[in-house]
Amino acid sequence: MHKSSLIIITCLLTTLAVKSQTVFTLQQCIDTALYHNRNIKQQELNRQSREIAYEQARMNLLPNLNASAGQSFTLGRSLTADNTYQSINSSRSSFNLSSGITLFDGLQMKHNIDARRAEMKASEADLEKIKSDIELNVTVAFLQVLLYKENVQMQESQLELTHQKIEQTSRLVDAGKQAEGVLFELKAQLAKEELNLTQAQNNLKLALLDLAQIIEIEDFENLDVEMPVDLLMDEPLLTSADEIYNAAVLHRPEILGAEYRLQSNEKNVDIARSAFYPSLSFGASLGTGYYDMKGVPNDVFTKQLNDNLSTNFGFNLQIPIFNRLEVKNRVSSSKLAVENSKLEIENAKMDLRKRIQQAHQNALAAQARYIAAKKSEEASKEAYRYAEQKYEAEKASVYELYQAKSNQTQVLAELSQSKYEYMLRIKVLEFLK
Repeated sequence: MHKSSLIIITCLLTTLAVKSQTVFTLQQCIDTALYHNRNIKQQELNRQSREIAYEQARMNLLPNLNASAGQSFTLGRSLTADNTYQSINSSRSSFNLSSGITLFDGLQMKHNIDARRAEMKASEADLEKIKSDIELNVTVAFLQVLLYKENVQMQESQLELTHQKIEQTSRLVDAGKQAEGVLFELKAQLAKEELNLTQAQNNLKLALLDLAQIIEIEDFENLDVEMPVDLLMDEPLLTSADEIYNAAVLHRPEILGAEYRLQSNEKNVDIARSAFYPSLSFGASLGTGYYDMKGVPNDVFTKQLNDNLSTNFGFNLQIPIFNRLEVKNRVSSSKLAVENSKLEIENAKMDLRKRIQQAHQNALAAQARYIAAKKSEEASKEAYRYAEQKYEAEKASVYELYQAKSNQTQVLAELSQSKYEYMLRIKVLEFLK
């Protein structure tokens, strides 16, 4: 096989593979949206920042260690080794190694670790909240696409039935067994159904565009979605709104985030209070130096370093006596933040309860509508079948036949819409649990 033929085959296979990748499942749409969404990326950066702050708070428990070096020059009068000044230029090199550790600070560092950890957990909960909202938005857009896909298929099916009737009626008109006006009415009905199909296709394109924008992909023209095979095969049992709320309040990210922020503010109160207590620290240093005077004999560098070597260590105790009520006011401000956090938790719980109650009532209404639509579908099928039999027996006009067909089309559209609305309401409840 020629090399050019291999290239052509490879390109064709690649094109087919790319096109096959444009068919998305619901989970693939969610994963794509989560990967591209900039709000998630920004919140992830915020989470990493909180994680760094938490790690730094932990590292503050460790002692520090620092090294320093200095070089100074004196022009004119310099201090000599016998502790007298002479008009001689000199230079001095100094080297120092120091370390320190806080032994007690009123547990400020411990409380700071707990506060930063709570803030990190709150940022993680905020990230989960954004992801949950995006998953819900993608699911809504995905179900909207499925609804319009089904509408297109339904319109195509109705259009095919009309084509068949036109062919059948044309043969009867040619045979002189049917009036030509009936054929004109059928063609008018065909034009109307073609318009309905065009509108359904336009709605599908707009729904695909909306989905593509949510998951942030550019090529929406080739985007398609995969119809789940288990779509409402087993209708879920709707539990009470109170049961859903009792389960949701334990692990919903917006509730957890508010509770973690409360914990952080409570620890900030303890941090502020720690300033009332004395603090104790320990420090140690090791230093040496080299002294050089021009025109005077000086010991070698290594000997001076050994001779000038000094070590010192000590404790430092600080006792707060009066700080212009700064600590007291800082504690009061921290307590106000705690009270505000408690109100935020109550507001979050109240908002969650309202959302669950509303979603539950919507699900019940959608379920009832879906059940009624299924019954109406069966009745419309029978009505159309009966009208078709009467039309074929020349006991009904073509207007009556297509009135029954139009009713059936409307019922099918209502069934499709009610089915996807019911699915959507169920999904909303699942996300709120």
